[in-house]
Amino acid sequence: MLYNHYLPFLTNFIILNIASFKPMAPVVLPVTDPVWLGEGPHWDQDAKALYFVSIFDYTINKYVPETERHTKAKFDEMPTFIVPVEGKKDHFVISQGRKVVEVEWDGEDNNATILRVITEVDKENPNNRFNDAKADPMGRLFAGTMGYEYEPGKFHLKKGSLYRIDPDGSTTTVTTGIDISNGLCWDLSEKAFYFADSFEYTIRRYDYDVNTGNISNPRNVFAYKDHGLDGIVDGMTIDTDGNLWVANFDGNQIIKIDPKTSKLVQKIPIPALQVTSATFGGPNHDVLYVTSACMDRGTPQLPPAGSTFTVTGINAKGYPNKNVRLQ
Repeated sequence: MLYNHYLPFLTNFIILNIASFKPMAPVVLPVTDPVWLGEGPHWDQDAKALYFVSIFDYTINKYVPETERHTKAKFDEMPTFIVPVEGKKDHFVISQGRKVVEVEWDGEDNNATILRVITEVDKENPNNRFNDAKADPMGRLFAGTMGYEYEPGKFHLKKGSLYRIDPDGSTTTVTTGIDISNGLCWDLSEKAFYFADSFEYTIRRYDYDVNTGNISNPRNVFAYKDHGLDGIVDGMTIDTDGNLWVANFDGNQIIKIDPKTSKLVQKIPIPALQVTSATFGGPNHDVLYVTSACMDRGTPQLPPAGSTFTVTGINAKGYPNKNVRLQ
């Protein structure tokens, strides 16, 4: 048959092309208007929307991919995170200085209301503020603070702490002596909690007890200096293979690392110097949403700096973001 006559040629053609095939590079696209300091992205599967904050704009933000609509609501104090409340539509926890508060927001511009204060911390350091926060696998809020920024990029160091806030509002100090709390990821299969103190330029691993929320036995699993990385460790997320996707602030990139081996697996360039955080979202949790900032610290940061970006084509999926449980 004619097919059999050409079979050796076709086989060689396929082998040669497979050998020369290179995976497609990730696709990075800005999808929101630039903000001053985007942070804390959270994908809400029910709303099919991404929530995030712009700290220095004093806003909470919502982006709906289906409509490409970006809305925001402004407060009198800086919000540094936004996490939906489980079972309460349009309710969220955000920070206001050293307070965690519950707010109601229907997602429309400038239409948010503070309902109550859940907890207030760091009373001995009144100039502190909250920074990063996420809900753990059981819906407990882990939230960390940082010292006062007295000049751009200069902070009172070792003044922050990491807290666990249970559904009844009871607040437990988890660890102290923190410069800037960042990151926060959990891997249940490894019984691990990952955390970054940005000015230590490292990522820590703690043993994690899902039943109590307790963490113990901290150790560093990744250090920037070991891999020749500039900038600092900012927000991060985890995929279903246990890899961490870390925002490299002042590094123009997201890095993928394997915390079990301390290996730097991949670098993905982002067209913004100040990359701040990341989370997985989309219907299949295979879109990486990356926030950024456009702070002028002597050099103007031009668009698309400050935008939130989507990163696709990375052959990875994340877990659904957890909402906060409140009583």
